[in-house]
This record gives sequence, C-alpha cells and structure tokens, in this order.
Amino acid sequence: MDINGIFSGIAAGIVIGVIARLLVPSMQPIGCFVTIIIGVVGGLVGEAIGASMDWGFWATFAVQVLIAVVLVAIVAALFRRSNP
Repeated sequence: MDINGIFSGIAAGIVIGVIARLLVPSMQPIGCFVTIIIGVVGGLVGEAIGASMDWGFWATFAVQVLIAVVLVAIVAALFRRSNP
C-alpha cells in the first residue's frame, strides 16, 4: 500500500466516523482520535463486506457507516461505564 492509499483511508475514516457520531443519538465521551479509529475500522470492514458481495459504491458506503455507527455506540457505552 502506498502513502496515498493510507491518507485516503484515513480521510475516508474521518468522514465515516463523523457521520457515525452524528447518527448516534446520545453524547459520546470519545475523542477525535477514537472517532477516526472507529471510522477507519468501519471503513475497512465495510469495504471487505462490500467487495465480497460485489456491491456498488453507495451500498458499500452505507454498510461502512452502519458498522461505524454500531462501533461508536459500543465504544461510547464502554467509555461511559469506565468513567463515572
């Protein structure tokens, strides 16, 4: 993987993470770095699922955001539980 692929993956992770945080209805006690990591993980897993199912761009993007939404909800719940 070249440097452009890494930067585009991080940029896509930022967008996916921000959209996921906007879609989760409560306040999330997670920072920007955790949001980016969640977005990148959601993007990678969603891309793998979309590529294996041979979906188009928008269906794959929707799956990436859905996975990131679930991850934001889980991580936010874990952070809330650990920080009283």
